[in-house]
Amino acid sequence: MIILGIDPGFGRIGWGLIKDERGKQSLINYDCIETNPNIKLEARIAHIFKDITAIIRKHKPSTIASEELFFGTNVTTALSVGQARGVIMLAAYQNQIPTYLYKPVEIKMAVTGYGSASKAQIQKMVKLILKLDSIPKPDDAADALAIALTHCYSQKMKGIKT
Repeated sequence: MIILGIDPGFGRIGWGLIKDERGKQSLINYDCIETNPNIKLEARIAHIFKDITAIIRKHKPSTIASEELFFGTNVTTALSVGQARGVIMLAAYQNQIPTYLYKPVEIKMAVTGYGSASKAQIQKMVKLILKLDSIPKPDDAADALAIALTHCYSQKMKGIKT
């Protein structure tokens, strides 16, 4: 199974691809999609859609896992990230790929075993689990890999094959 993990954002969207084979996870690729803050909103949204669609077509993931959005008071940020996540979900739907959403605490628990883990602890575990030489950079890409790993562990616990 190939899982595309996505750390939603607007200026930067982290993505990471892992392969889960017989309970062992391995890295395929990771990076970030960055949008130019100096161009129109609709152009930035189109850029995200085009890049996500290209990643899907190139790597053919069987599942997409993303972080569930949580924002306290910054409505502007929530709207922008929600728009980005909307086009990501549209790309998944158009390519008939199921999408799963995970809360931040679920990601922390799945990857570190501790629901209040720090970002640094999560990144170290991603490095260890995937047997990498260094922590993936930028942070958004490491977060996306953590989300993909969460999907592997979550689906195994539920006995679901994706």
